[in-house]
Amino acid sequence: MSEPAGKVYLVGAGPGDPELLTLKALRVLQDCDVVVHDRLIAPELLDLVPEGVERIFAGKRRDHHHLPQGDINRVLVEQARAGRRVVRLKGGDPFVFGRGGEELEALVEAGIPFEVVPGVSAANGVGAYAGIPLTHRDHAQSVLFVTGHTKNGEPDLNWTAICQPRQTIVIYMGLKPIRALCERLIRHGLPAHLPAAAIENGTLPEQRVASGTLASLPDLLAEMAPDGPVLVIVGSVVSLRQELSWFERQEPRLLPTGLEARGRRDH
Repeated sequence: MSEPAGKVYLVGAGPGDPELLTLKALRVLQDCDVVVHDRLIAPELLDLVPEGVERIFAGKRRDHHHLPQGDINRVLVEQARAGRRVVRLKGGDPFVFGRGGEELEALVEAGIPFEVVPGVSAANGVGAYAGIPLTHRDHAQSVLFVTGHTKNGEPDLNWTAICQPRQTIVIYMGLKPIRALCERLIRHGLPAHLPAAAIENGTLPEQRVASGTLASLPDLLAEMAPDGPVLVIVGSVVSLRQELSWFERQEPRLLPTGLEARGRRDH
């Protein structure tokens, strides 16, 4: 007798603001049997899930995983093999430093059908809410996404490719090694006065931005003492923020659900 056919939906929840969830992601959330969710998703998104749907927390904090990646993969396979429609809900876009590809590889190996629902990435969403366009004809013709997360604590990146003129650099998970990152970028040719910004809790009401230069950003961040997730953007496009920032200037608003947006609390 064959096992019941379940399915896994790998869904991007967006960078924080619940209203950035896509219509397809909303439909899938409202028609599932179980949600396996990360820590860095808007709590309001779980309010969109019907009563009776099981919620499994798989959140990860910096230097601590509530569920190791192998266990997350196992949960997805087991739930789908039980014939359930499983939503794997991940912050941002699951294919941009979200380990979405690793989880799908586990599903392929287990013969589990799946579907991917892309989300607004942190780079796109946070940059937009901070008033920093990632490309601009007068400033940047290319964008490079890199991660500051390293196994041994020392950044190990292709500095030649990163330190190119007229390019925007978006650094995920760069808070802890920010001083080393900025020093390496300057050492490999980027000017110390190049504009740089760090955005904490991007797209949320608690959003804060430290804007300066490669040389000054580490000290600005130390003064800010962020306790939420931080995205770093480096490049002359950051200079446009003074003119284009809009999010901090608008009146607080209520979400369509009537729920006030709440912040995330970890990296």
